[in-house]
Amino acid sequence: MQITYPPTRRVTQSDDYHGTSVPDPYRWLEDDMAPEVEDWVKAQNQVTNQYLSGIPYRQKIGSRLSELMNYARYSSPFRAGDYYFFYKNEGLQNQPVIYFQKGLDGEAEVFLDPNEVSEQGTVAITLLSFSADNKYVAYSKAEAGLDWQEIHIMEIATKRKLPDVLHWIKFSGASWYKDGIFYSRYPAPTNVSKKSGKNKNHQVYYHALGTDQSEDQLIYEDAAKPDLNHYIYITEDKAYLIVNASPGTDGFTTYYKALGTDEPFIKLFDGFSNKNYIIDHRAGSFWVLTDIDAPKYRLVKIQLSAPEPAHWEEILPESEHLLQTVNIGGNKLFANYLQDATDRFIQLNYDGSGRQEIQLPGLGSAGGFRGKKEDKQLFYTFTSFLYPNAIFKYDIESGTSTPFFVADLQFNPEDYEEKQVFYTSKDGTQVPMFLVHKRGLSLDSSHPTYLYAYGGFNISLTPSFSSTRLILLENDGVFAMPNLRGGGEYGEAWHQAGMLEKKQNVFDDFIAAAEFLIDGGYTKTEKLAIGGGSNGGLLVGACMTQRPDLFGLAFPAVGVLDMLRFHLFTIGRAWIPEYGSSADPEQFKTLLAYSPLHQLKEGVSYPATMITTGDHDDRVVPAHSFKFAAQLQHVHGGNAPVLIRIDTNAGHGAGKPISKIIDEQADKWAFLFYNTNHTPIY
Repeated sequence: MQITYPPTRRVTQSDDYHGTSVPDPYRWLEDDMAPEVEDWVKAQNQVTNQYLSGIPYRQKIGSRLSELMNYARYSSPFRAGDYYFFYKNEGLQNQPVIYFQKGLDGEAEVFLDPNEVSEQGTVAITLLSFSADNKYVAYSKAEAGLDWQEIHIMEIATKRKLPDVLHWIKFSGASWYKDGIFYSRYPAPTNVSKKSGKNKNHQVYYHALGTDQSEDQLIYEDAAKPDLNHYIYITEDKAYLIVNASPGTDGFTTYYKALGTDEPFIKLFDGFSNKNYIIDHRAGSFWVLTDIDAPKYRLVKIQLSAPEPAHWEEILPESEHLLQTVNIGGNKLFANYLQDATDRFIQLNYDGSGRQEIQLPGLGSAGGFRGKKEDKQLFYTFTSFLYPNAIFKYDIESGTSTPFFVADLQFNPEDYEEKQVFYTSKDGTQVPMFLVHKRGLSLDSSHPTYLYAYGGFNISLTPSFSSTRLILLENDGVFAMPNLRGGGEYGEAWHQAGMLEKKQNVFDDFIAAAEFLIDGGYTKTEKLAIGGGSNGGLLVGACMTQRPDLFGLAFPAVGVLDMLRFHLFTIGRAWIPEYGSSADPEQFKTLLAYSPLHQLKEGVSYPATMITTGDHDDRVVPAHSFKFAAQLQHVHGGNAPVLIRIDTNAGHGAGKPISKIIDEQADKWAFLFYNTNHTPIY
């Protein structure tokens, strides 16, 4: 199709970085409150919608997606006193509804329905925690995908909403103690955009029920270090308040305070180079999951009377596999290991004895095994690429699992196959990759392929089912998901091999995955699409600028694309431990070398590109995508389309309503099929 892009004003803005002048002609697009930016957004969306509406099967793909997603989906139930709570989506409801029932055999009734709050379904509600007497529940409410939340309180038995409302909440839970909650918040923004302004001075407060937020008691702050974030929780026995103080998304300092006393906070772990998670407290000792001297983690018992490492008791030593989490429930510990990006669970006693592996339904991703000490049964979920999310009830004493809920989806997994392969990256590192496609696929290089990855922040990508992905698979497509360095699949060493000055390893791993797929006959350049969101959007942006000849399509979603200025907005400075900062001379050189915005070259033929973002994204602000789209449209030397799809009343992705998900996925697959010259079956 012939595309006429909206004109985007260029300005003579440049910045000096340690003697290097870097132009920034689209700086004005950073002002999300400016009328000119709003007009630009409307103009770009008009061009994008005009292009997408010209794809003849776009609406049919949307209809097929509605069919595929129209099945009931449940969360695992969780108990609060006599009641069990769970989330349920009947199929096409914009937000899951929260139900509760008395006992497992009671009649379920609606507890909270976010769909009644917003006609567009853009309000998301999440239960946070229950009071000790199970009389009240605290829940969060977020609008239009913003990270900003409100905390509300509801009486469970009557479903009566209390007048208590807590504002300016970000990155916080709600920990009940007596007749109130501990929580973290920022000061109210003043004279800046609440969507793009810097988030500083994260403080811990205590709110007593029935009082105004202005009366809340300040519990902890670090005025000398306003960039620290403070994450709080309480041990199950209500003995200690824990505060993790972090400058970013990596290590953190840990403090604890004895509740019900005037004792000050005590520092248990210092510095920001390690991650230590207090799992539980018993009789003056903490059980701690730590990466100290254990990059794949270990579980230790620390006596508070002698907290020095020399006195630690090792409950679970470091093994060859990543000890990802340790949960508590039913007076037992449940250790979650990750083996080549698939989950294993082991049940054990608090002293490390009585270890027994839990038999999961297969190789895939599992989560749960969490509850209170008196629970006799727990619940867990299991999924894989070809196994829709299912819920199992686990009997702690016998160690047996029974199905509790299995999705009723019109899908035959026998028509498809999933496998894991290992390929060689540029420096010789072996990298795992999952492949999913029709059974008996011919390796004749003819298949549209979607290569998706993340590669950062110690986050692990594990198998999961996606009904929207079936659009690709049932049209002879291939889904590929490599576990790149920078992720957490193999512990801290794997993470560190893809951060800071080693970030290029992540891009090399992704490029090598693409070459493996082409060399193996799965696809060819013209039919190979790459995708990723957030840090994965950076991945896509970096790879399409480094190897524009290798990929046919690119889908950078809500990406970090300006690596020189990311730290200047909202919570962006928290990513400095992962990426580095342009304020540092050496880190500036590394960042500039791969920053997608700055590596776009005049006259280069780039892949067909559809950038996606949300106008309410207050995590990776949409200016990243705005500036990248403007520059790509300006320099692009080929005929492939360069579109930006800007979702209104949407944020970084969390809480996105089903209607918006269907629209976005329909546009993505239509764009992919159209630009790979592959006509879908609909």
